[in-house]
Amino acid sequence: MMKKLSIGIRLTLWYLLLFAAAQLIFGTGMWFFARRSLYRITDDALHGQIDDLTNFMQAQKKNATVAKLQEEVAETYVIEHSGDYLQLFDDSDGVWIFRADFLRQHALAPPAPGVVTRALYRDEQLGRSLRFVTQRIQANGRFFTVQMGLPMDQVNQTLVMFRGYLLSFAPLLLLAAACGGFWLSRKALSPVDAITRTARTINATNLSDRLEKLTTGDELQRLSDTLNEMLGRIEQAFIHVTQFTADASHELRTPISLMRTEAEIALRRSRGDAEYREALRHILLEAERTSGLVEELLSLARADSGRETLRIAPVDLSAIAREVCQQWRELMAARNLTFTTRIAEEGILVFGDRNALHRLLTVLLDNAAKYTPAPGTVELRLETNDSSAAIRVCDSGIGIAVEDQPKIFERFYRVNQARSRDSKGAGIGLAIAQWIAQQHKGSITVLSAPGEGATFLVELPLKPSLSEIAKSSRAVFTRLNAG
Repeated sequence: MMKKLSIGIRLTLWYLLLFAAAQLIFGTGMWFFARRSLYRITDDALHGQIDDLTNFMQAQKKNATVAKLQEEVAETYVIEHSGDYLQLFDDSDGVWIFRADFLRQHALAPPAPGVVTRALYRDEQLGRSLRFVTQRIQANGRFFTVQMGLPMDQVNQTLVMFRGYLLSFAPLLLLAAACGGFWLSRKALSPVDAITRTARTINATNLSDRLEKLTTGDELQRLSDTLNEMLGRIEQAFIHVTQFTADASHELRTPISLMRTEAEIALRRSRGDAEYREALRHILLEAERTSGLVEELLSLARADSGRETLRIAPVDLSAIAREVCQQWRELMAARNLTFTTRIAEEGILVFGDRNALHRLLTVLLDNAAKYTPAPGTVELRLETNDSSAAIRVCDSGIGIAVEDQPKIFERFYRVNQARSRDSKGAGIGLAIAQWIAQQHKGSITVLSAPGEGATFLVELPLKPSLSEIAKSSRAVFTRLNAG
């Protein structure tokens, strides 16, 4: 396959092509302009000679005979160069008054009487190139047809020389244009080469490096800035992936180590059934915790890859909330926590995935239960406002410091005082809750202070009713009519 030319060479070739086309148009235009100017000078000279002849004929006697006119014109114009290509025809008597020897030899016929109404200029090839004017003049009541010519040798030689100059200088100008165009293209694209060289050196070990910042204020600067912004996003994503992998490995290693240690201790010597049962119970608890962690990691991985799809449909959020609360009542009582709910009796419809919303509420209640020491209180409230449903999960737990609140939705993030192994949490639940809220075009926020508990607020858009849709449609229709 033929290798494509570089952008610099292609730009140079296009520049040359356009320059050559412009040069051709300019040269052709200049040649025609020079030709027109030279022809105009020749025509003016012919017009002046016609005026001189008219004045000469008017100076003759009014009753002069044809023979006398022939004698006077011949005497004057035979010795002058202006008569070398002159012939004068008397329209009144139909005879020649004067005819130069050259025109007798080449038989330049006069036009028919009455045909010439104004001065006519034309080129003739009568052994040499000549420019003729044919004009009808009046003198002393008589009409004459004059044909007068001038040689065009000098004009043609000038045009040939001018064309030669144009053709001679054109290659030199094209060569200079090619060199200049290539230099300009190389200079203009040199930042691209620098960007390419730097970009090729960036890999997983030096993602913090950036391309050279340009200050040209043009497309190249925008390209450099955009690539640097992209590198910044890639670096952050790489850091997140690396941190995610390290945190996931740490979280998986701990329960696996515990299970292995428990099994090794149980196998060191013979034990009774009760001891084996206790060891197996510990292993089972860690296995269940590990399975839950793996499931959460898979959910995050599917969400990141876009394969975690939600089945969005109108669902009753109040029914989901009541169902989740019913499941958590015994768990809260087992932890010596007072669990209260305030859920609207009427249905609260939202567009959402039933299973995802169920999981969102479970995460929030599980988080509240983990960080609320007994005896404590946990409350779930479900309310509505003008356009959204608000879920509030409040607890009387240990609270969250203000500086930690923006970070608690990050994966594997733990507040030092709260997120310990005793809480049996991996720091993934709130990240999943935030993703679910965002997928439902909602939001999740937290309000808390150390020692004063925490309140998590989830807001989800309500499903518009038929009356609201009709009202909106009427408003739009009214605006269109008003416009």
